[in-house]
Amino acid sequence: MSTRLWDRAALVPADLDTRGPELVALPAGLPSVEDLFTFMRDAEHRFRTLKMRIEETTFGVRGEQQAAMDVMVAHPGHARVTSTEPGRGTAGNFELWISDGTTVRTYSGSHRLGTSRPIRNRPRGLDGTVPGTSRVYEPLTALPAETLPELFIHPAGYCQNVLATGRCWISGTDLVGGREAIVIECSHPRSVERVADRPDFHIRVAVDRVEGVILRLTERIGGDVTRDAVVTGFDPDVALPPGAFDFEFPEGTAILY
Repeated sequence: MSTRLWDRAALVPADLDTRGPELVALPAGLPSVEDLFTFMRDAEHRFRTLKMRIEETTFGVRGEQQAAMDVMVAHPGHARVTSTEPGRGTAGNFELWISDGTTVRTYSGSHRLGTSRPIRNRPRGLDGTVPGTSRVYEPLTALPAETLPELFIHPAGYCQNVLATGRCWISGTDLVGGREAIVIECSHPRSVERVADRPDFHIRVAVDRVEGVILRLTERIGGDVTRDAVVTGFDPDVALPPGAFDFEFPEGTAILY
């Protein structure tokens, strides 16, 4: 168990060919919380390409809601995230986010709306002269902010700014989609939205033992599950289809900017 704040999310930007993970592999047995966070931070440095599918179920005032996200990544810079809601049928039921490392394009199939803009600049000046908790992780390949693909593949900020603010402990191991995972539990993290800022808020995270990405995230309030997101497809270093990151806006698309 650990209550010490982990503040090592930031990485010095480095070339993919020369920068390796700080911890190549976890030791046998269960790691410490700090070692697991460090291992998770470098997750995307362990593969060059990735295909992943995340399925999320949330429970709230509107009842049970389902969503799915299909992710493709090719370092450095290329990423594609397609989001769907299975309960809404198939006609135009998708949101697309695609980047080549310079430009981000988005498209809403249901609204036929598109955007094209330069990739967002990272904050400047947050170097070694400021405390670790004030620095930010510099990804090899950007993903849409505040989404599950960003959280699962780039978990450093989540470890530092959410999990490390609560009471964390390693509770054991699990199998998620046939892959061995280390399970970390967190009670009452302080850096959460107001609705979850209560003492009975609990997070359970399953972390892939080989790659360090998050394979499952379960949130509970008062013992009731409010969110369950699980990776149902995970293929690192897989050959991606030709044209995986090609996209042209369909005719009739309204470009917002």
